[in-house]
Amino acid sequence: MPRLPLALAAALAIALPSAASAASPQSFKGAYTVSFLGLSIARSTFSSSYENGVYTINGTVSAAGLAKLFDDTRGTISSKGIISGQKMVPQAFRADYTSGKKVSAIDIRFTNGNVTSTQVIPPPGKRDPKEWVPLGAGDLASVLDPMAATVIHADSLDKVCGRTVKIYDGEMRADLTLSYVSKGTISVPGYKGDTVTCRMGFEPVAGYRKGRKALEFLKNKSRMMVTFAPLGQTGVYAPIHATVGTQIGPLTISAKQFEAVQ
Repeated sequence: MPRLPLALAAALAIALPSAASAASPQSFKGAYTVSFLGLSIARSTFSSSYENGVYTINGTVSAAGLAKLFDDTRGTISSKGIISGQKMVPQAFRADYTSGKKVSAIDIRFTNGNVTSTQVIPPPGKRDPKEWVPLGAGDLASVLDPMAATVIHADSLDKVCGRTVKIYDGEMRADLTLSYVSKGTISVPGYKGDTVTCRMGFEPVAGYRKGRKALEFLKNKSRMMVTFAPLGQTGVYAPIHATVGTQIGPLTISAKQFEAVQ
């Protein structure tokens, strides 16, 4: 499975979930592209639904364009949980990837938002305790999976930013901080209207190798911006555009479809 920043990009690109405030079952669908220096490198699609306080999200991601010449990665991602007040409370997360003949999978299970089990295929190798920041006893309490972590419940656009999200991807625990940048408008198939852009900060907490250059760049130098749009009157705000600065250049995630299914 790809790690940050590609894992972050993939999560942003397919995590458009259900409506917490909907009075009746609702479904949503969308499609995104991930590009590097103007060249498409990945595509993703999703479908999601909400009914009786339960949300389900299913997505696909695959290499595209020139990237397919070097890494023909494709996979599926799913997330399921409940809505409690204005909080996503995950119950299960699953990601399955293939890259050539290599098969990878991550399965995370939760109880009341706390991680109870993690299965990684193939299993990670032995960690050098001198170089590894281990997960502590409290690190996996009240966390979100990579899909649920990108969804914001708020009373208005003004209240989307100004928060910290605790994310766990099956190996690493990190905090994502959102701070207000600006408001704007956007038009894509399925949505035309107001947006809010937040700057996203990244802070690794545990489950990572010390001194890893990619993580140090994301923490100290990367410029990450996420633009959110509302899903009707549901109180749910989901990513519609994002940029992630990497050591070799920016990744851009753009919605090509963003709409409710009647």
